[in-house]
Amino acid sequence: MSNDEVQSLRAEVARLTRQVAALEDAQQVRRVQFAYGYYMDKGLYQEVVDLFAEDGEVRFMGGIFRGKHRGVSRLYLDRFRTTFTHGRNAPAYGFMLEHLQLQDIIDVAPDRSSARGRFRCFMQAGSHTSKADRVGALPLQWWEAGVYENTYVRQEGIWRIQVLNYCLSWQAEYERGWAHSKPHAGPFFEKTYPEDPGGPDEILAQRPAFWPQTAVVPFHFPHPVTGRPHE
Repeated sequence: MSNDEVQSLRAEVARLTRQVAALEDAQQVRRVQFAYGYYMDKGLYQEVVDLFAEDGEVRFMGGIFRGKHRGVSRLYLDRFRTTFTHGRNAPAYGFMLEHLQLQDIIDVAPDRSSARGRFRCFMQAGSHTSKADRVGALPLQWWEAGVYENTYVRQEGIWRIQVLNYCLSWQAEYERGWAHSKPHAGPFFEKTYPEDPGGPDEILAQRPAFWPQTAVVPFHFPHPVTGRPHE
């Protein structure tokens, strides 16, 4: 075998090694996001927080929650866990929040230190009629859908959520469906922490448009055929 052939084989092995590594990275990112959905299903909010990087953040309902042990914990532990599972890190009787993660598109950065991911979220949620302590502001049973446009980071060889950006698209009562639903009115965050003990660190200036408006959540990726970004 000639020297040129050896060099060509080495280059091909290096290319395939990078390709396999990127595929493995994408699979690990997918696993992290899918695990997020499963943990949300069952009120395992500490496990949700543990998925984040130390400087991770959440963008949710008009607010930004910064820092794994500050804003992120405030949202999932102090707010969600207190409201939905009464402070317990476990499922609550008669409360359902099936949090499906679908249609994933993941792009890993060339240096394999970060990634972007887009996921569709579809929820079936509500309370059983035998549940005595239902959350009064929530419908008895409802549908919900939205899009995640997230950022992930690889630290010490482990992929974690850097920015979880949930863009709620619509919410509708089960009996009436989306054809009769009103534009979602909130609750949006109006005050920041500590004025609101469970509030965000910052209020976003722009709020998303809800169904029946049909705004596009910006794509992190270019068109796969033309290479052009969506405008």
